[in-house]
Amino acid sequence: MNKIKTVEEAIALIKPNSSMMISGFLGVSTPICLIEKLAQNKTIDGLTLIMSVASYPGKVHDVEELFLNKQIKKYIGAHVGTSKELSRQYLNNEIEIEFCPMGTLAERIHAGGAGLGAVVTPVGVGTQQEEEHEVIEVEGKKYLLYTPLKADYALIRGFKADKQGNILARGTSKSAILQMALAAKIVIAEVNEIVEVGEIAPDEVEVPGPLVDYIVQGDTFEESKAYFNELWASTNQLKVEVE
Repeated sequence: MNKIKTVEEAIALIKPNSSMMISGFLGVSTPICLIEKLAQNKTIDGLTLIMSVASYPGKVHDVEELFLNKQIKKYIGAHVGTSKELSRQYLNNEIEIEFCPMGTLAERIHAGGAGLGAVVTPVGVGTQQEEEHEVIEVEGKKYLLYTPLKADYALIRGFKADKQGNILARGTSKSAILQMALAAKIVIAEVNEIVEVGEIAPDEVEVPGPLVDYIVQGDTFEESKAYFNELWASTNQLKVEVE
């Protein structure tokens, strides 16, 4: 099976009214090319988005376009404040929001991929989370029970992929891509470079090829570096030279 797709071909696989996990944090380690193409196809709507935080503040970027297009019907994440549009929709009851502490969200995704029945944690006890989740007691201590998270699709970002779909990741992009790949039915990986089988050493593989259904060529490393330096400079952030 040829796993290599164009960005357009990969996005055409996504169905409306499906659930989707997207890797990254405020645009960093996010599959930017896949998101941009998804935003151009406004017929793919009614989506449930599972992501740690909303979009990068200060400029329309990454998933902010999906919120502006109203392609997202439900958002599951830690907060909405970095997205003006998502905040507006939330305050106007135009979108369903399920708030979840960031670390707990990661554990729920892990539980979904590992086949675990629940995440049991003291995080959220004494807060609004306690009103929304089952409270259990273990050895005299209160815990909240959170259900696992799975998705129809995971859009993840890596540094390199070989033609069998083995993914090498660098830096913060390692944070949740394996867990998302395990928890999703269909995994689409956007990478800076596609190489031949054997060019990625086995101990460098972050996501094994059998978990990855499709790979797409995104921006090259140099293009990505230029993109983010321009983005951060345009919003008065320090210029960071990505190594």
